[in-house]
Order: sequence, then C-alpha cells, then structure tokens
Amino acid sequence: MSIKLRLTIMSFLQFFVWGAWLITIGVYWFQNKGWSGNDFGAVFSTLGISSLIMPALTGIIADKWLNVEKLYGVLHILFGAIFLYLPQVNDPNQFFWIILAAMFCYMPTIALSNSIAYTILEKSKLDVVKVFPPIRVWGTIGFIAAMWVTNLSGNKASEGQFYLSAIAAFALGIYAFTLPACPPLRSKSEKSTLAGQLGLKAFKLFANYKMALFFVFSMFLGAALQLTNMYGDTFLSHFESYPEYADSLIVRNSTIIMSISQISETVFILAIPFFLKRFGIKQVMLISMLAWVLRFALLAYSDPADGLWMIVLSCIVYGMAFDFFNISGSLFVETSTTPDIRSSAQGMFMMMTNGFGAILGSRLSGYAIDTFLLDAQGNMMWTEIWLCFAGYSLVIAFLFSFMFKHKHDPAIAA
Repeated sequence: MSIKLRLTIMSFLQFFVWGAWLITIGVYWFQNKGWSGNDFGAVFSTLGISSLIMPALTGIIADKWLNVEKLYGVLHILFGAIFLYLPQVNDPNQFFWIILAAMFCYMPTIALSNSIAYTILEKSKLDVVKVFPPIRVWGTIGFIAAMWVTNLSGNKASEGQFYLSAIAAFALGIYAFTLPACPPLRSKSEKSTLAGQLGLKAFKLFANYKMALFFVFSMFLGAALQLTNMYGDTFLSHFESYPEYADSLIVRNSTIIMSISQISETVFILAIPFFLKRFGIKQVMLISMLAWVLRFALLAYSDPADGLWMIVLSCIVYGMAFDFFNISGSLFVETSTTPDIRSSAQGMFMMMTNGFGAILGSRLSGYAIDTFLLDAQGNMMWTEIWLCFAGYSLVIAFLFSFMFKHKHDPAIAA
C-alpha cells in the first residue's frame, strides 16, 4: 500500500470519527433527552476548552517523549472507550464531564494527524505542498460519509451515533500503530523555554494593533461557526413535529442535506487563491462575514416545502463562509509573521477560533435561547434564533469593515 493511500485512510477516518456525531448530537440532545439549551451550550464548549489546553500539552509529549503515531493511536483508543460509555449517561451535568474527557482526547489529534502526514511525506521525499491537500480533502469526504451513515442508519437522534464514532476511533487507533515511525524531533535533554513549548511567544503579536484586531475578530467568527454546528440539524429535524412536513425529504434526510455544506467547502477551497490575490484578506474576510449573515437569514425563513431552496442555498453559502475565514485567515497569519513565531501564531489563530470562539458561541447562544428565544410551551423560536445569529454576524462585519486597516498588495497572496 502506498504512503499516500495510507495517509488518505488516516485522514478519512480522522474526520469520520467527528462527523458521526458533531452535527447530529443536537438532535439527540433535544429530541431524545429533552435537555436544556443552556446545558447544550456547555457541552459544545468542551471543544473550545480542550482546544485551549490539549494541543500544546500533546505537542510537548510528541516533541520530546513519544512517537507521534503512537500518541495519536492511544488518544483515539481512549476517545473510543469514553464514547462507548457516553450513551449510558442520563444526567446533562455528567454528560458534560464525560464528553469533555472525550474532547481532551480527540481535539489534539487534528493537529497530530497533520504532523504525522507532514513527517511521513517529508521522509518519503514527496512535495508536501503538492501532495498533502488531496490527502486532506479525504478528511472532508470522511466527515460527509459519517453524516450520511448516521442519517441513513437511523441514528441521528439515538445513541447509535456515539457507537459509530467509537468503532471508527478504535479502528483508527489500531491503524495508527501500523504507520511509519514518527519519533520525537527533540532529544529529552534538549532545553526549551516553557513559553516556547506552549506557543506563548505568539502573544506578543497582540502588541500589534492590526494583528490584535485580527485575532479578536477571529474569535467572534469562530463563535459564528459553532452556531451552525450546534443547531443546524436540530432545526431541520424539528419540522417533524409539523404534519405537513413530517415525511418530507428534509426531515427524513436532514443530516444528508446538511452535508451539502461540507461538499461546498471542497469547491470554495479552490477559489481562495483567486479571491485573496484579487481582493486581499480584509475583503475576503468581509465576504465570509456577510456569507454568515446570508446563511443564517436564509435558514430563518426556510421550510421543507416552498423554502427548500433557501435551505439548500444556505448550505452552499456555508462553504464560502467557512473557507474564506478559516483557510484565508491561516494564510494571512503565515504571511504576516516571522519564521521564529509562525507555528506559535498559527496555534494562536486556532486557539482564538476553535478555543475562545467555540466557548463564546456555545455558551452565549445556549443562554440566549433558554432566556429569550423559547415560546410559552418551551419550544425554540427558530425564526427569531436565526435572525439573532444573522444580526450578530452583521454587527461583526460592520465593526470589522472600519476597524481593521489593511492595504492589499496583489504581489502577496493575503
């Protein structure tokens, strides 16, 4: 089996593990368990909490103490064991702590999978820039495949989604031990400052007004991303309570419909180089923010009949909203920092989006829904919810448009 195929399998399974439950856990939470939105916000905040803590810690272990592929395998096996237990939990507070433990195991594996791929490709004397992107695309395909399997197997509202994820995690964990060795790059005796190991040197970027604003707005946009992951499938599934929509395509295959968003991602990735060269990072990020506004506004007025086109269009727009922010932002960090702190700066970007941004979006949205956006019967007021999210994104876009100053140089990608 070729190296590229082996890494493709790893990438596919890496995101299959995530896609089996991330989009559908809201359906399980609200329809199956009937727990509150505030508690659900706490559960989704575990992605952010673990993103703040674990990548740096596992990075230190992989740098000095343990082969990356072995650490990667152990973390996936531990995640699988925790997820096997998760369906037994019947208390939302206990659920929070169990899934937090699972996220401590899973979230750092995203960075570790990239590290494994880079190391193996370089050892094989392959062009990383050319070879890695097609391998990474299979991660998105794995995420989509998992969503389809969860939906078509009838598990989008059941504990079956956690079992599917656990089985895939066990398979990936065992498979990881068969990958070529990726030993620590730094000897145990080699000295390094704690600040360097934890990536804290990148905090000095906050002394630069433009970079500080960029990171702050990255946090706000990271919050918008969580809103879609948390509530998208739950929104589509709620139409089951309406007799005229109960047997519609949207209700029966809500997770498959949501997967259009991930399919759209793979298309808009190809457009990023053109847009960055033509418009620059400020305009591209503004496009992303306005795409979030459109995404949420379309969902506010959609339904499975006359408004079906709005649901589909909102999923297509998601690809632009996600890629133009995440990938373009990463490229901006790459071209705006010096080599000695570049890795730390990328870690800072991920910390602000997947860490602080995830916590902000999950906690505040859960509180807002429970406090202001439930009707007299305790049902979610979906039109108002999506319009609030759209308004949030519009305010962020307005503030960014005049606060962030950046002169675009067409000779530089970002």
